[in-house]
Amino acid sequence: MIPYEGILPIAKPVGFTSHDVVAKARGILKMKRIGHTGTLDPAVTGVLPLCLGRATRMVEYLQELPKEYEATLVLGIATDTEDMTGTVIEREEQVSVDAEQVSDVLSRFIGTTSQIPPMYSAVKQNGKRLYELAREGKVVERKPREVTIHELELLSYQADKPYPELSFRVLCSKGTYIRTLCVDIGKALGVPASMLILKRTMSAGIREEHCLTLEQVSEHVQAGTLQSCLLPIDRAVQHLPAHTVQEEKLQAALQGQRISPYAVKPAAKRGDVIRLYGPAEQFLGIFRVGEETGAITPVKVFLPDVD
Repeated sequence: MIPYEGILPIAKPVGFTSHDVVAKARGILKMKRIGHTGTLDPAVTGVLPLCLGRATRMVEYLQELPKEYEATLVLGIATDTEDMTGTVIEREEQVSVDAEQVSDVLSRFIGTTSQIPPMYSAVKQNGKRLYELAREGKVVERKPREVTIHELELLSYQADKPYPELSFRVLCSKGTYIRTLCVDIGKALGVPASMLILKRTMSAGIREEHCLTLEQVSEHVQAGTLQSCLLPIDRAVQHLPAHTVQEEKLQAALQGQRISPYAVKPAAKRGDVIRLYGPAEQFLGIFRVGEETGAITPVKVFLPDVD
């Protein structure tokens, strides 16, 4: 069996948790070393990058990057889960909100804001997941979290429905709860709201068009062509500045030794975390540039052709 290595972008189907997708991929690929890059609820579809082999060491970097979603919310209905899978706790039959009001409210959310994690979430409090407490009928106080909404665009507004539906695209920081954003948008409009549909359209720069279904993954495995579909390990850190080490210092870098700032080109900025490559453009790993001396030290080293 081929030892697969790289980033496998999956189009997550409805009804699967992120862990379900990993379990399915392990069965198809006949390998255990697989990690996902961000939890998606079963009802949510879209981009779910999986890290295979040594690429699992890059999960933390992929998780840190912004994500993009397309969501639809319903105005006039609130539930205990903040989406339409929950129990209705509030209902407003007459919703009088126009498209201009919607656009105005959406613009107010752009920037840094605070969110209170929903009770039906995987956040831990006193050793227990919030959703575990919620299933016991408990509601506990949660600390607000700071998140950033980079972009928020209105896609459509259907005011003629019994309960108006509002669709939007959002580019946001990690840890943003779109369900909570939907509820907060409703509050800003003065009406209860719940999320109806959510699709992740981009994660860490990986978009829908890069993704394979689990069925397509299986087909590629059978055909022996899956490795050509994987994104390289360093795709996870394309946001970091790239530098090349001189040939005479290549082995020192691979052995995890500290190297002189003069051994890399272009000159690295002090305090930066960088991608380091060999003279033949092989990815060597992630390195840190010292604040005081500028010396370059390893964070994660990737030895060529080693699994």
